[in-house]
Amino acid sequence: MSAEPVPLIKQPVSAKWRAELTPASAITPVPINWLWPSWLARGKLTVLAGAGGSGKTTLAIGLISTLTSGGRWPDGEICRDRGNALIWSSEDDAADTLVPRLIAAGADLSRVHIIQGRMNAASGEREPFDPATDFDLLKEAVTEIGGASLLLLDPVVNVVKGDMHRANDVRRALQAVIDFAEAHGCAVLGITHFSKGSGASSPADRVIGSQAFGALARAVLVAAKQEETETRVLARAKSNISDDQGGVAYVVEPCSLGNGIETTRVLWGERIEGSARDILASVEHTGDDDHRTEHGEACNFLRDILQRGPVPTRQIKSEASDAGLSWATIRRAQKTIGAEAIKEGGRLGDKKQQWVWQLPAQGAHENQKVLTKNSEHLLENVNTFCDQPTPPPFDESDSEEL
Repeated sequence: MSAEPVPLIKQPVSAKWRAELTPASAITPVPINWLWPSWLARGKLTVLAGAGGSGKTTLAIGLISTLTSGGRWPDGEICRDRGNALIWSSEDDAADTLVPRLIAAGADLSRVHIIQGRMNAASGEREPFDPATDFDLLKEAVTEIGGASLLLLDPVVNVVKGDMHRANDVRRALQAVIDFAEAHGCAVLGITHFSKGSGASSPADRVIGSQAFGALARAVLVAAKQEETETRVLARAKSNISDDQGGVAYVVEPCSLGNGIETTRVLWGERIEGSARDILASVEHTGDDDHRTEHGEACNFLRDILQRGPVPTRQIKSEASDAGLSWATIRRAQKTIGAEAIKEGGRLGDKKQQWVWQLPAQGAHENQKVLTKNSEHLLENVNTFCDQPTPPPFDESDSEEL
């Protein structure tokens, strides 16, 4: 009987690559390097999304003006480190749109560089710049101008060579952008749109295309405009590296530069508290739509509790907490319905002064729309980039009562 054949043992082949492991104890922690503190970080990708008409490009031009001229960021912070900015846009012409907006915003034009094409060094032949295939060409160009602090991609979806709805295609394309940002310490701001019919979704999930856009971006900013008014809001919908609450109001105003050149610029208003969902709801949903949002629920809560007369602030705060409503949402709802805050008592020393809220004398039970002329609080204290923001008027949040 013949012996069974002995199976061959496959010898291991030496690999060219191996996993590299580094103990955390050997890594020195470093802080986030912010361009606009808590909003735009150097070396990171940030996505700015919004519906058409919200003025996203004009808004971004305003940020570039602040960076290049050393003005103020929308929240009043001074830009202490002026830098160069790059702009790639497939939708706006440089001569009749981008440069006039930069001039109107007060940008230092010598620090702004428009990416208009690519050139063959040998033949001098020029072709359009395609961010989906030519991104590596920016590395040498940026070094020649002494570095860049901000790169604007408008729209960012054009970076994707394949299908912008396929996660693998988006991740592969955006990796080149992320690598560029890290290598040059440059903040990248990619402009895009909201997907249609996404109003009920989480603000960060409303970005058009694959969810990989929002996943790879370290921060997602959202912009919206109220219909039939000039009221606009900018909010943080997602941030992996800072707080994701709060926003700022703004308007886009037309202006003339002379010689027949008409353009637009952004003017910033007051800072806004609350989540991106609440902030967007304040301009996107009105009337009967209110009941579908936390903001609308807070409005109805306040109308119910105040319909019988003034109520102490402490009581409102306690009952709102019991109802699962955040105080930031209640404060926004207060402005929406026009509720007034006044001090009561203490005139004759027989009663301690306290803050109370009450409905306005007229129209107390009307279902007021968000940001109508009677409650258009987002447009108060509008200021330009280089001006010191006007201090907000005193309200009860400044007192010990809250």
